[in-house]
Amino acid sequence: MKTQFSALTFLLACLATESVSVSITDIQGNSFLSPLVGQFVQGVQGIVTAKGTSGFWIQSPSSDDVRVSNGLSIFTSTKTILAQVNMGDLVSLNGFVNEFHTDATVLSVTEIGSPSNITVLSSNNTVTPIVLGVDRSPPTQLYSALDTGPNGFLSLPGNTSQVEAVNVPLQPSLYSLDFWESLEGQLVTVPNSTVINFQNSFGEIWAYGEWPVTGKNSRGGLTLTANLVGQVDANPETIIIGSPLDGTKNPKVTIGTKLTTITGVIQYQFGFYYIMPLTAPAIVSSLPAASPTTITPNSTDACVVVIGYYNVENLSSTSPSHINAIATHIAQFLRTPDLVFVQEIQDNNGPTECDLGPCARVTKMRACEMIATWSGGVQYSSVEVIPENDQDGGEPGGNIRQAYLYRADRIKLAGNSPVGGALDANSPSALLRFNPGRIDPTNAAWNDSRKSLAAVWERVGGNGERLFTVNVHHTAKLGGSSEQGNLRPPINEGADQRAAQVTLVGNFVKSILEKDIFANVLVAGDFNEFVQTTPVFKSFDGILIEADELAGLPPVERYTYAFDMNNEQLDHIFVSPSVALRPVQVEHVHVNQFATSLTLQISDHDPSVATIRLC
Repeated sequence: MKTQFSALTFLLACLATESVSVSITDIQGNSFLSPLVGQFVQGVQGIVTAKGTSGFWIQSPSSDDVRVSNGLSIFTSTKTILAQVNMGDLVSLNGFVNEFHTDATVLSVTEIGSPSNITVLSSNNTVTPIVLGVDRSPPTQLYSALDTGPNGFLSLPGNTSQVEAVNVPLQPSLYSLDFWESLEGQLVTVPNSTVINFQNSFGEIWAYGEWPVTGKNSRGGLTLTANLVGQVDANPETIIIGSPLDGTKNPKVTIGTKLTTITGVIQYQFGFYYIMPLTAPAIVSSLPAASPTTITPNSTDACVVVIGYYNVENLSSTSPSHINAIATHIAQFLRTPDLVFVQEIQDNNGPTECDLGPCARVTKMRACEMIATWSGGVQYSSVEVIPENDQDGGEPGGNIRQAYLYRADRIKLAGNSPVGGALDANSPSALLRFNPGRIDPTNAAWNDSRKSLAAVWERVGGNGERLFTVNVHHTAKLGGSSEQGNLRPPINEGADQRAAQVTLVGNFVKSILEKDIFANVLVAGDFNEFVQTTPVFKSFDGILIEADELAGLPPVERYTYAFDMNNEQLDHIFVSPSVALRPVQVEHVHVNQFATSLTLQISDHDPSVATIRLC
């Protein structure tokens, strides 16, 4: 909630303050915080460029210093004050200089609060907006000079410094936070913008304009990649198109949608920089529906195994339409791989407490039945370890877990070890103690999180070559701080726990390789982390290699998820050195990211397909 000054405070400030007019550029200054914060200022003049329900924006002649904005937010929700001014009015006003923010994790907004003595000096004035991509363009790789760790904004730990505590002069040609801050409150135009994600629940849209961008993929989105100095490029040249100020509604969009020219003011809110459009843009064009079917063929070669991996987002027998859609994806777009690693299989009654225990037999059975229907008869079997009730995180009552779906005509569980229980720790023996079984399930690293599921397989008709697998779904990325926030580097919530989980998986793989250095091992699933966060994956060094790298997949095409401004990869596949010495293929099948509307997106993750050789 905004803090309003009391009448007494206002009067005392007026009496104690000399009658000196200040400019908008005096108030904004050349850094994040106003040099006049907390002061009562008088005679501030500017042309009204935009109005909303919580105030209006004014703009004055620009400074020669590009670090200094000449736009300013005037906060008021008083209808009588808002009625006094119209767009194009040159006004003079008094008020307090505030730096408003909801909490210390985000940046503040420089504004005038409690405006008074508002005088309209003239009307029907015009302001020429800055054309982004022509007059000025945002930097493309770095957020802040304070992201100094080896992984840039993903360096650990987070919050080692804070933008507003340091508050140094802006460097808008180098850092995107500085660039957008130097335009705070100003009227800008973005011609021919490209959308990079579906609209969020508030109808807001991430986009970029006709300016240089990095990480551009074949669909027109921007992929999180490594930048030129080995840090992480999270595409800071993007901007959110906020809710239109005139009450119109932004269109529903998909990745690659082109929009008409947008004019609005730059505003910081909810942890990000926005352009607040004067009116809603329209769609110029959208990409046609794609047919992202894997080109990886099934093989009769007993040395080849085709792997699928897919976070199916709370798959439950209580949602037949969801099961039908996921089955269609596996049957028709993944083309029935030999072995499918699935994550987020819910128990039989979905997100309610399960009276008979958290078993998912019905959910898996119905999924396999529908795959057979859509594939023309391909039969899958399934195997899981039933978790303890409400101990693995996820939707309350859903008891999400990993499971394997497998074609018994092509691949089988090796040996005759029993299936493990929720608390049974798997270990290498002749094959595995449990098949499948969980990795060190009582370890604190798995608290309120899914436990990795290890199994060992043989190809039907093969010569006894075995494949050890680990199906992972690590703790979620919830509760971190904004990429465009005050805390630098941003807090990557759960990174320490994910690192501990990767360590347990790495140690398990190491124990297999200590018994047989040539063992075929494959680890896949939803890691909920980027490989560019290298400390999290450190324990894989020397024992597992990322399959995308081995397959030569272009970095910009390595994505399985879209969040905010990035196409990004949370789902990975890693293989042991013996597998890495043979041909490896990987495809990310964008059945969800290429959906033609958000309502057609079946999971927030895309599935992937990989092909490896065992011999």
